[in-house]
Amino acid sequence: MKQKKDILKGLKPERVWYYFGEIMQIPRPSKHEERISAWLVNWGKEHGLETKSDKLGNVLIRKPASKGYEKSAGVCLQAHMDMVCEKNSSKKFDFMKDPIQPVLDGEWLTADGTTLGADDGIGVAAILAILEDKKIAHPALEALITVDEETGLTGANGLSKSWLKSEILLNFDDEDEGEYCIGCAGGIDTTAELDYKLVPAVKVHKAFLVKVSGLVGGHSGDDINRGRACANKLLNRILWEGTYKYGMRLATIDGGNLRNAIAREAEALVTVPEDKVRAFKTMVTKMGKAMVFEFRSTEPDMEFELRDIKEMPKKLIDKETQERLVNLLYACAHGVLAMSREIENFVETSTNLASIKMKDGVIHIATSQRSSVESAKLAAAAKLESTFRLAGCRVKHSDGYPGWTPNPDSRVLKVGVDVYKKMYGKEPVVRAIHAGLECGLIGEKYPNMDMISYGPTLRGVHSPDERIEIKTVEMFWNQTLEILRRLK
Repeated sequence: MKQKKDILKGLKPERVWYYFGEIMQIPRPSKHEERISAWLVNWGKEHGLETKSDKLGNVLIRKPASKGYEKSAGVCLQAHMDMVCEKNSSKKFDFMKDPIQPVLDGEWLTADGTTLGADDGIGVAAILAILEDKKIAHPALEALITVDEETGLTGANGLSKSWLKSEILLNFDDEDEGEYCIGCAGGIDTTAELDYKLVPAVKVHKAFLVKVSGLVGGHSGDDINRGRACANKLLNRILWEGTYKYGMRLATIDGGNLRNAIAREAEALVTVPEDKVRAFKTMVTKMGKAMVFEFRSTEPDMEFELRDIKEMPKKLIDKETQERLVNLLYACAHGVLAMSREIENFVETSTNLASIKMKDGVIHIATSQRSSVESAKLAAAAKLESTFRLAGCRVKHSDGYPGWTPNPDSRVLKVGVDVYKKMYGKEPVVRAIHAGLECGLIGEKYPNMDMISYGPTLRGVHSPDERIEIKTVEMFWNQTLEILRRLK
Protein backbone atom coordinates (compact mmCIF):
# COMPACT_ATOMS: atom_id res chain seq x y z
CA MET A 1 0.00 0.00 0.00
CA LYS A 2 1.27 3.48 -0.86
CA GLN A 3 2.29 5.74 1.97
CA LYS A 4 -0.08 8.57 2.78
CA LYS A 5 2.30 11.25 1.48
CA ASP A 6 2.29 9.60 -1.95
CA ILE A 7 -1.49 9.19 -2.06
CA LEU A 8 -2.21 12.82 -1.10
CA LYS A 9 0.57 14.34 -3.19
CA GLY A 10 -0.77 16.46 -6.03
CA LEU A 11 -4.24 16.93 -4.55
CA LYS A 12 -5.41 20.54 -4.37
CA PRO A 13 -5.34 22.69 -2.35
CA GLU A 14 -1.92 21.30 -1.55
CA ARG A 15 -1.56 22.65 2.00
CA VAL A 16 -5.02 21.52 3.07
CA TRP A 17 -4.26 17.95 1.97
CA TYR A 18 -0.80 18.17 3.52
CA TYR A 19 -2.26 19.00 6.91
CA PHE A 20 -4.98 16.39 6.55
CA GLY A 21 -2.21 13.84 5.98
CA GLU A 22 -0.44 15.03 9.12
CA ILE A 23 -3.65 14.83 11.17
CA MET A 24 -4.29 11.25 9.99
CA GLN A 25 -1.02 10.18 11.62
CA ILE A 26 -2.15 11.32 15.08
CA PRO A 27 -4.56 9.07 17.04
CA ARG A 28 -7.59 11.15 18.08
CA PRO A 29 -10.55 9.08 19.28
CA SER A 30 -13.23 11.05 21.08
CA LYS A 31 -12.23 11.56 24.73
CA HIS A 32 -8.61 10.70 23.86
CA GLU A 33 -7.50 13.86 22.07
CA GLU A 34 -4.43 14.58 24.21
CA ARG A 35 -1.94 14.03 21.38
CA ILE A 36 -3.75 16.03 18.72
CA SER A 37 -4.51 18.83 21.19
CA ALA A 38 -0.85 19.10 22.18
CA TRP A 39 0.20 18.95 18.53
CA LEU A 40 -2.13 21.85 17.67
CA VAL A 41 -0.83 23.95 20.57
CA ASN A 42 2.76 23.33 19.47
CA TRP A 43 1.84 24.12 15.87
CA GLY A 44 0.31 27.48 16.84
CA LYS A 45 3.30 28.49 18.93
CA GLU A 46 5.78 27.39 16.26
CA HIS A 47 3.98 29.68 13.80
CA GLY A 48 4.22 32.64 16.16
CA LEU A 49 0.48 32.84 16.82
CA GLU A 50 -1.28 33.50 20.11
CA THR A 51 -2.27 30.00 21.22
CA LYS A 52 -3.89 28.52 24.29
CA SER A 53 -5.84 25.51 25.45
CA ASP A 54 -8.32 24.98 28.25
CA LYS A 55 -8.61 22.17 30.79
CA LEU A 56 -10.72 20.09 28.40
CA GLY A 57 -8.17 20.26 25.60
CA ASN A 58 -9.99 22.76 23.37
CA VAL A 59 -7.47 24.84 21.42
CA LEU A 60 -7.75 28.52 20.47
CA ILE A 61 -5.33 30.11 17.99
CA ARG A 62 -5.51 33.81 17.08
CA LYS A 63 -4.19 35.53 13.97
CA PRO A 64 -4.31 39.34 13.60
CA ALA A 65 -6.29 40.95 10.80
CA SER A 66 -4.55 41.50 7.49
CA LYS A 67 -3.92 45.05 6.29
CA GLY A 68 -7.13 46.97 5.70
CA TYR A 69 -9.26 44.61 7.84
CA GLU A 70 -8.27 45.93 11.26
CA LYS A 71 -11.74 47.37 11.94
CA SER A 72 -13.72 44.45 10.51
CA ALA A 73 -15.75 42.14 12.73
CA GLY A 74 -13.62 39.21 13.91
CA VAL A 75 -14.23 35.74 12.46
CA CYS A 76 -13.97 32.42 14.28
CA LEU A 77 -13.04 29.38 12.16
CA GLN A 78 -14.38 26.35 13.98
CA ALA A 79 -13.97 22.56 13.70
CA HIS A 80 -13.52 19.58 16.03
CA MET A 81 -10.34 17.55 16.42
CA ASP A 82 -11.81 14.15 17.42
CA MET A 83 -13.02 11.46 15.05
CA VAL A 84 -15.45 8.55 15.09
CA CYS A 85 -13.51 5.28 15.37
CA GLU A 86 -15.34 2.55 13.46
CA LYS A 87 -13.79 -0.36 11.56
CA ASN A 88 -14.82 -3.49 9.76
CA SER A 89 -14.82 -6.50 12.07
CA SER A 90 -12.19 -8.22 9.93
CA LYS A 91 -9.81 -5.23 10.10
CA LYS A 92 -7.00 -5.39 12.65
CA PHE A 93 -6.55 -1.80 13.76
CA ASP A 94 -5.92 0.06 17.01
CA PHE A 95 -7.31 3.60 16.91
CA MET A 96 -5.24 4.49 19.98
CA LYS A 97 -1.93 4.03 18.16
CA ASP A 98 -2.34 3.23 14.44
CA PRO A 99 -2.36 5.95 11.75
CA ILE A 100 -5.29 6.08 9.35
CA GLN A 101 -4.38 4.60 5.95
CA PRO A 102 -5.95 6.62 3.11
CA VAL A 103 -7.01 5.00 -0.16
CA LEU A 104 -7.76 6.75 -3.47
CA ASP A 105 -10.99 5.51 -5.01
CA GLY A 106 -11.54 7.41 -8.24
CA GLU A 107 -12.75 10.91 -7.36
CA TRP A 108 -12.97 10.04 -3.68
CA LEU A 109 -10.58 9.52 -0.79
CA THR A 110 -11.47 6.79 1.71
CA ALA A 111 -9.60 4.64 4.24
CA ASP A 112 -8.53 1.03 4.43
CA GLY A 113 -11.26 -0.65 6.47
CA THR A 114 -11.75 2.19 8.96
CA THR A 115 -13.35 5.58 9.26
CA LEU A 116 -11.29 8.21 7.43
CA GLY A 117 -11.59 11.03 9.96
CA ALA A 118 -12.44 13.65 7.35
CA ASP A 119 -15.24 14.39 9.82
CA ASP A 120 -13.82 16.79 10.91
CA GLY A 121 -10.13 16.45 10.13
CA ILE A 122 -10.56 18.20 6.80
CA GLY A 123 -12.03 21.19 8.62
CA VAL A 124 -9.05 21.34 10.96
CA ALA A 125 -6.68 21.01 8.00
CA ALA A 126 -8.34 23.92 6.19
CA ILE A 127 -8.06 26.09 9.31
CA LEU A 128 -4.34 25.38 9.65
CA ALA A 129 -3.76 26.15 5.96
CA ILE A 130 -5.54 29.51 6.38
CA LEU A 131 -3.62 30.40 9.51
CA GLU A 132 -0.21 29.75 7.93
CA ASP A 133 -0.93 31.60 4.66
CA LYS A 134 0.31 35.19 4.79
CA LYS A 135 -1.30 36.18 1.46
CA ILE A 136 -4.96 35.60 2.40
CA ALA A 137 -7.05 38.73 3.07
CA HIS A 138 -9.10 38.36 6.24
CA PRO A 139 -10.43 40.02 9.40
CA ALA A 140 -8.95 39.10 12.77
CA LEU A 141 -9.20 35.31 13.05
CA GLU A 142 -9.81 32.96 15.94
CA ALA A 143 -9.43 29.26 15.27
CA LEU A 144 -11.49 27.25 17.74
CA ILE A 145 -10.75 23.53 17.53
CA THR A 146 -12.79 21.55 20.05
CA VAL A 147 -12.58 18.12 21.65
CA ASP A 148 -15.17 15.36 21.94
CA GLU A 149 -17.75 16.59 19.46
CA GLU A 150 -18.68 13.07 18.44
CA THR A 151 -19.62 11.64 21.83
CA GLY A 152 -21.54 14.45 23.47
CA LEU A 153 -20.14 17.82 22.29
CA THR A 154 -18.47 18.19 25.67
CA GLY A 155 -15.73 20.44 24.31
CA ALA A 156 -18.20 23.02 23.04
CA ASN A 157 -20.35 22.52 26.13
CA GLY A 158 -17.41 23.33 28.41
CA LEU A 159 -16.29 26.34 26.40
CA SER A 160 -15.75 29.49 28.47
CA LYS A 161 -18.22 32.30 27.80
CA SER A 162 -15.31 34.75 27.73
CA TRP A 163 -12.93 32.89 25.43
CA LEU A 164 -14.06 34.19 22.03
CA LYS A 165 -13.92 37.77 20.75
CA SER A 166 -15.32 37.12 17.27
CA GLU A 167 -18.74 38.24 16.03
CA ILE A 168 -18.95 35.78 13.12
CA LEU A 169 -18.39 32.01 13.13
CA LEU A 170 -17.70 29.72 10.18
CA ASN A 171 -18.22 26.10 11.22
CA PHE A 172 -16.53 23.59 8.88
CA ASP A 173 -18.51 20.49 9.86
CA ASP A 174 -21.18 20.27 7.17
CA GLU A 175 -20.98 17.33 4.75
CA ASP A 176 -22.60 18.55 1.52
CA GLU A 177 -20.83 20.90 -0.85
CA GLY A 178 -23.19 23.49 -2.22
CA GLU A 179 -25.16 24.06 0.95
CA TYR A 180 -25.12 26.31 3.97
CA CYS A 181 -26.50 24.99 7.22
CA ILE A 182 -28.16 27.57 9.45
CA GLY A 183 -29.78 25.36 12.08
CA CYS A 184 -29.55 21.91 13.66
CA ALA A 185 -31.28 19.52 16.02
CA GLY A 186 -30.61 19.24 19.72
CA GLY A 187 -29.86 15.87 21.24
CA ILE A 188 -29.79 13.73 24.36
CA ASP A 189 -28.54 10.21 25.13
CA THR A 190 -30.57 7.64 27.05
CA THR A 191 -28.77 4.60 28.42
CA ALA A 192 -30.14 1.54 30.20
CA GLU A 193 -28.54 -1.06 32.44
CA LEU A 194 -30.10 -4.48 32.87
CA ASP A 195 -28.60 -6.83 35.46
CA TYR A 196 -28.29 -10.50 34.59
CA LYS A 197 -27.22 -13.69 36.33
CA LEU A 198 -25.11 -16.42 34.82
CA VAL A 199 -26.57 -19.91 35.07
CA PRO A 200 -25.12 -23.28 33.97
CA ALA A 201 -25.53 -24.12 30.29
CA VAL A 202 -28.00 -26.85 29.31
CA LYS A 203 -26.09 -29.99 28.32
CA VAL A 204 -28.59 -31.26 25.75
CA HIS A 205 -28.26 -28.08 23.70
CA LYS A 206 -26.11 -27.20 20.69
CA ALA A 207 -24.35 -23.83 20.36
CA PHE A 208 -24.55 -21.37 17.46
CA LEU A 209 -23.31 -17.92 16.59
CA VAL A 210 -26.01 -15.77 14.98
CA LYS A 211 -24.60 -12.74 13.17
CA VAL A 212 -25.94 -9.83 11.12
CA SER A 213 -23.34 -7.92 9.10
CA GLY A 214 -22.70 -5.96 5.92
CA LEU A 215 -25.12 -3.16 6.72
CA VAL A 216 -24.52 0.36 5.46
CA GLY A 217 -24.82 2.02 8.87
CA GLY A 218 -24.13 5.74 8.81
CA HIS A 219 -24.78 8.87 10.84
CA SER A 220 -27.66 8.56 13.28
CA GLY A 221 -28.81 12.09 12.41
CA ASP A 222 -28.10 12.65 8.72
CA ASP A 223 -28.94 9.08 7.65
CA ILE A 224 -31.76 8.12 10.02
CA ASN A 225 -34.43 8.73 7.37
CA ARG A 226 -32.75 6.79 4.57
CA GLY A 227 -34.46 3.49 5.36
CA ARG A 228 -31.30 1.75 6.52
CA ALA A 229 -31.54 -1.21 8.85
CA CYS A 230 -30.30 -1.32 12.43
CA ALA A 231 -28.32 -4.51 13.06
CA ASN A 232 -29.47 -4.61 16.69
CA LYS A 233 -33.13 -4.62 15.67
CA LEU A 234 -32.65 -7.29 13.00
CA LEU A 235 -30.71 -9.62 15.28
CA ASN A 236 -33.33 -9.31 17.98
CA ARG A 237 -36.08 -10.41 15.62
CA ILE A 238 -34.30 -13.75 15.36
CA LEU A 239 -33.54 -13.89 19.08
CA TRP A 240 -37.17 -13.21 19.99
CA GLU A 241 -38.41 -16.00 17.72
CA GLY A 242 -35.76 -18.34 19.07
CA THR A 243 -36.64 -17.55 22.69
CA TYR A 244 -40.37 -18.09 22.48
CA LYS A 245 -40.70 -20.76 19.79
CA TYR A 246 -37.55 -22.89 19.89
CA GLY A 247 -36.34 -22.87 23.50
CA MET A 248 -33.22 -20.91 22.54
CA ARG A 249 -30.99 -19.66 25.34
CA LEU A 250 -28.74 -16.62 25.13
CA ALA A 251 -25.09 -16.73 26.24
CA THR A 252 -23.74 -13.42 24.89
CA ILE A 253 -24.88 -10.51 22.75
CA ASP A 254 -22.87 -7.70 21.17
CA GLY A 255 -24.21 -5.14 18.73
CA GLY A 256 -23.26 -1.73 17.42
CA ASN A 257 -20.67 0.62 18.87
CA LEU A 258 -21.15 4.38 18.88
CA ARG A 259 -24.15 6.39 20.08
CA ASN A 260 -24.21 8.48 16.90
CA ALA A 261 -23.80 5.64 14.40
CA ILE A 262 -26.50 3.31 13.08
CA ALA A 263 -25.45 -0.22 14.10
CA ARG A 264 -23.85 -2.08 11.19
CA GLU A 265 -23.15 -5.42 12.86
CA ALA A 266 -24.56 -7.47 15.72
CA GLU A 267 -24.07 -11.02 16.93
CA ALA A 268 -25.19 -13.40 19.67
CA LEU A 269 -23.95 -16.73 20.99
CA VAL A 270 -26.95 -18.97 21.64
CA THR A 271 -27.79 -22.55 22.48
CA VAL A 272 -30.74 -24.57 21.17
CA PRO A 273 -32.26 -27.88 22.32
CA GLU A 274 -31.01 -30.73 20.15
CA ASP A 275 -34.55 -31.68 19.10
CA LYS A 276 -35.18 -28.08 17.93
CA VAL A 277 -31.94 -27.54 16.00
CA ARG A 278 -33.29 -28.31 12.53
CA ALA A 279 -36.37 -26.15 13.01
CA PHE A 280 -34.24 -23.33 14.48
CA LYS A 281 -31.87 -23.39 11.51
CA THR A 282 -34.80 -23.29 9.13
CA MET A 283 -36.27 -20.32 10.97
CA VAL A 284 -33.02 -18.33 10.88
CA THR A 285 -32.54 -19.02 7.17
CA LYS A 286 -36.13 -18.08 6.39
CA MET A 287 -36.12 -14.91 8.49
CA GLY A 288 -32.73 -13.89 7.11
CA LYS A 289 -33.97 -14.17 3.53
CA ALA A 290 -37.12 -12.26 4.42
CA MET A 291 -35.15 -9.39 5.96
CA VAL A 292 -32.71 -9.28 3.05
CA PHE A 293 -35.74 -8.88 0.77
CA GLU A 294 -37.33 -6.35 3.12
CA PHE A 295 -34.28 -4.06 2.96
CA ARG A 296 -33.19 -4.98 -0.57
CA SER A 297 -33.10 -1.36 -1.81
CA THR A 298 -31.11 0.11 1.09
CA GLU A 299 -28.99 -2.82 2.33
CA PRO A 300 -27.63 -4.62 -0.76
CA ASP A 301 -24.77 -6.27 1.16
CA MET A 302 -26.69 -7.46 4.23
CA GLU A 303 -25.67 -10.94 5.40
CA PHE A 304 -27.01 -13.36 8.02
CA GLU A 305 -24.75 -16.05 9.39
CA LEU A 306 -25.59 -19.07 11.51
CA ARG A 307 -22.38 -20.81 12.52
CA ASP A 308 -22.08 -24.06 14.46
CA ILE A 309 -19.95 -23.64 17.60
CA LYS A 310 -18.31 -26.86 18.73
CA GLU A 311 -17.41 -25.69 22.23
CA MET A 312 -20.51 -25.10 24.32
CA PRO A 313 -20.57 -21.99 26.51
CA LYS A 314 -20.33 -22.87 30.17
CA LYS A 315 -22.75 -20.18 31.30
CA LEU A 316 -25.96 -18.60 29.99
CA ILE A 317 -27.89 -15.46 30.81
CA ASP A 318 -30.72 -16.36 33.17
CA LYS A 319 -33.98 -17.01 31.38
CA GLU A 320 -35.97 -14.19 33.01
CA THR A 321 -33.42 -11.56 31.97
CA GLN A 322 -33.20 -13.02 28.48
CA GLU A 323 -36.96 -12.62 28.05
CA ARG A 324 -36.86 -9.08 29.40
CA LEU A 325 -34.05 -8.22 27.00
CA VAL A 326 -35.57 -9.57 23.79
CA ASN A 327 -38.91 -7.93 24.63
CA LEU A 328 -37.44 -4.52 25.43
CA LEU A 329 -35.28 -4.58 22.28
CA TYR A 330 -38.38 -5.31 20.21
CA ALA A 331 -40.30 -2.52 21.95
CA CYS A 332 -37.39 -0.06 21.88
CA ALA A 333 -38.06 2.64 19.30
CA HIS A 334 -35.57 3.20 16.51
CA GLY A 335 -35.68 5.57 13.55
CA VAL A 336 -37.77 8.60 12.65
CA LEU A 337 -40.37 9.49 15.28
CA ALA A 338 -41.78 12.63 13.64
CA MET A 339 -41.35 14.72 10.51
CA SER A 340 -41.46 18.51 10.61
CA ARG A 341 -44.85 20.15 10.13
CA GLU A 342 -43.20 23.33 8.83
CA ILE A 343 -40.30 22.16 6.64
CA GLU A 344 -40.97 19.68 3.86
CA ASN A 345 -39.08 16.36 4.07
CA PHE A 346 -37.24 17.45 7.23
CA VAL A 347 -36.88 15.01 10.14
CA GLU A 348 -38.02 16.66 13.36
CA THR A 349 -37.48 13.89 15.92
CA SER A 350 -35.67 10.55 15.87
CA THR A 351 -34.00 7.94 18.05
CA ASN A 352 -31.14 5.49 17.47
CA LEU A 353 -30.72 2.08 19.14
CA ALA A 354 -26.96 2.41 19.02
CA SER A 355 -25.35 -0.44 20.96
CA ILE A 356 -25.83 -3.45 23.21
CA LYS A 357 -22.88 -4.58 25.33
CA MET A 358 -22.35 -7.02 28.21
CA LYS A 359 -19.89 -6.46 31.05
CA ASP A 360 -19.60 -7.72 34.63
CA GLY A 361 -23.17 -8.89 35.05
CA VAL A 362 -24.77 -5.88 33.33
CA ILE A 363 -26.22 -5.47 29.85
CA HIS A 364 -25.62 -1.89 28.67
CA ILE A 365 -27.95 -0.42 26.05
CA ALA A 366 -27.11 2.95 24.49
CA THR A 367 -29.55 5.11 22.55
CA SER A 368 -29.60 8.71 21.35
CA GLN A 369 -32.52 11.04 20.64
CA ARG A 370 -32.53 14.12 18.39
CA SER A 371 -35.09 16.82 17.69
CA SER A 372 -35.28 20.37 16.41
CA VAL A 373 -38.05 20.91 18.99
CA GLU A 374 -36.82 20.86 22.59
CA SER A 375 -40.05 19.48 24.08
CA ALA A 376 -40.15 16.70 21.48
CA LYS A 377 -36.53 15.79 22.27
CA LEU A 378 -37.36 15.40 25.95
CA ALA A 379 -40.52 13.43 25.13
CA ALA A 380 -38.52 11.05 22.94
CA ALA A 381 -36.06 10.47 25.78
CA ALA A 382 -38.96 9.81 28.17
CA LYS A 383 -40.43 7.33 25.68
CA LEU A 384 -37.19 5.34 25.75
CA GLU A 385 -36.97 5.60 29.52
CA SER A 386 -40.48 4.21 29.95
CA THR A 387 -39.67 1.22 27.74
CA PHE A 388 -36.52 0.47 29.70
CA ARG A 389 -38.22 0.91 33.09
CA LEU A 390 -40.95 -1.54 32.14
CA ALA A 391 -38.18 -4.10 31.58
CA GLY A 392 -36.63 -3.39 34.99
CA CYS A 393 -33.64 -1.39 33.77
CA ARG A 394 -31.79 1.44 35.46
CA VAL A 395 -31.94 4.48 33.19
CA LYS A 396 -29.74 7.54 32.77
CA HIS A 397 -29.92 10.57 30.51
CA SER A 398 -27.02 12.72 29.39
CA ASP A 399 -27.16 16.48 29.90
CA GLY A 400 -28.00 16.84 26.24
CA TYR A 401 -27.30 19.79 24.02
CA PRO A 402 -29.48 22.52 22.52
CA GLY A 403 -30.49 22.94 18.91
CA TRP A 404 -29.44 25.89 16.76
CA THR A 405 -32.30 28.18 15.75
CA PRO A 406 -32.02 29.29 12.10
CA ASN A 407 -31.45 32.98 11.29
CA PRO A 408 -32.38 33.51 7.61
CA ASP A 409 -31.38 37.20 7.92
CA SER A 410 -27.78 36.36 8.86
CA ARG A 411 -25.19 38.73 7.37
CA VAL A 412 -22.58 36.02 6.83
CA LEU A 413 -25.20 33.80 5.19
CA LYS A 414 -26.01 36.54 2.66
CA VAL A 415 -22.30 36.97 1.94
CA GLY A 416 -21.85 33.22 1.53
CA VAL A 417 -24.84 32.83 -0.79
CA ASP A 418 -23.66 35.72 -2.98
CA VAL A 419 -20.11 34.31 -3.09
CA TYR A 420 -21.34 30.87 -4.09
CA LYS A 421 -23.64 32.18 -6.83
CA LYS A 422 -20.85 34.27 -8.36
CA MET A 423 -18.22 31.53 -8.12
CA TYR A 424 -20.30 28.57 -9.30
CA GLY A 425 -23.24 30.09 -11.17
CA LYS A 426 -25.98 28.51 -9.09
CA GLU A 427 -27.88 28.99 -5.87
CA PRO A 428 -26.57 27.10 -2.83
CA VAL A 429 -28.98 25.13 -0.69
CA VAL A 430 -29.80 26.83 2.64
CA ARG A 431 -31.18 24.41 5.20
CA ALA A 432 -31.28 23.14 8.74
CA ILE A 433 -30.09 19.60 9.49
CA HIS A 434 -31.19 16.82 11.81
CA ALA A 435 -27.65 16.14 12.99
CA GLY A 436 -26.16 17.94 15.97
CA LEU A 437 -23.61 20.71 15.48
CA GLU A 438 -21.50 22.60 17.97
CA CYS A 439 -23.12 25.81 16.74
CA GLY A 440 -26.05 25.17 19.08
CA LEU A 441 -23.84 25.15 22.18
CA ILE A 442 -21.63 27.98 20.96
CA GLY A 443 -24.72 30.05 20.18
CA GLU A 444 -26.04 29.40 23.67
CA LYS A 445 -22.82 30.87 25.15
CA TYR A 446 -22.46 33.62 22.53
CA PRO A 447 -26.06 34.51 21.62
CA ASN A 448 -25.06 37.34 19.27
CA MET A 449 -22.68 35.20 17.20
CA ASP A 450 -23.59 35.17 13.48
CA MET A 451 -23.00 31.58 12.27
CA ILE A 452 -23.11 29.34 9.23
CA SER A 453 -21.84 25.80 8.71
CA TYR A 454 -20.55 24.38 5.42
CA GLY A 455 -17.87 22.09 4.03
CA PRO A 456 -16.87 19.65 1.26
CA THR A 457 -18.89 16.56 0.42
CA LEU A 458 -18.52 13.55 2.72
CA ARG A 459 -20.43 10.30 2.52
CA GLY A 460 -20.66 7.28 4.82
CA VAL A 461 -19.53 9.27 7.85
CA HIS A 462 -19.34 7.38 11.16
CA SER A 463 -18.74 4.15 9.24
CA PRO A 464 -15.79 2.43 7.53
CA ASP A 465 -17.34 3.59 4.26
CA GLU A 466 -16.54 7.23 5.11
CA ARG A 467 -15.18 9.06 2.07
CA ILE A 468 -14.59 12.61 0.86
CA GLU A 469 -15.09 13.91 -2.67
CA ILE A 470 -11.72 15.34 -3.60
CA LYS A 471 -12.80 18.10 -5.99
CA THR A 472 -15.19 19.59 -3.42
CA VAL A 473 -12.32 20.32 -1.03
CA GLU A 474 -10.89 22.86 -3.47
CA MET A 475 -14.37 24.34 -4.00
CA PHE A 476 -14.83 24.67 -0.23
CA TRP A 477 -11.37 26.23 0.10
CA ASN A 478 -11.87 28.85 -2.63
CA GLN A 479 -15.31 29.68 -1.29
CA THR A 480 -13.93 30.22 2.22
CA LEU A 481 -11.14 32.52 1.05
CA GLU A 482 -13.63 34.66 -0.85
CA ILE A 483 -16.01 34.84 2.11
CA LEU A 484 -13.16 36.01 4.31
CA ARG A 485 -12.15 38.60 1.72
CA ARG A 486 -15.73 39.91 1.55
CA LEU A 487 -16.13 40.22 5.33
CA LYS A 488 -14.39 43.60 5.39
